[in-house]
Amino acid sequence: MLLNENSKTQITFSAKLREFENWHIVFWLIKDMSWAMGWRLAGVLMIFPTLTLSVYLTWKFRTTASELFHNLAVICWIFANSYWMISEFYGFEEKEVIAGIRYVHFALIPFITGLLLVVYYHLFLGIVRSEQYWIRTSDPYPVKVVL
Repeated sequence: MLLNENSKTQITFSAKLREFENWHIVFWLIKDMSWAMGWRLAGVLMIFPTLTLSVYLTWKFRTTASELFHNLAVICWIFANSYWMISEFYGFEEKEVIAGIRYVHFALIPFITGLLLVVYYHLFLGIVRSEQYWIRTSDPYPVKVVL
């Protein structure tokens, strides 16, 4: 349970949201396993539920800076990872775009974006967060209020 002292807003993570989070992980694992095994169709099909649930969870947790920034970074990672997988599946990852830049290098854009989001949060917002929010560890997964 998170509590913001300034607004007195109490945020509780529901069991349903935790269930969505768990399904998100299952879809992500299936996507990556399909990539590793070379199963193109399964890998590409798993992009949609993985990315959709990630966006949904980010939206639901948007009121807490920590959750928002980390979930945005996860969206960036899934997007980069999915692009990289598709570039390998369809054989264009090593093709040169211009001056030694290959198509696979475009995956760096969302990877770096996600990294910058997390770094920004921890360097600038994390200090403020530690003064404004705290986590009650007695009940880390309450089943009360849906965001």
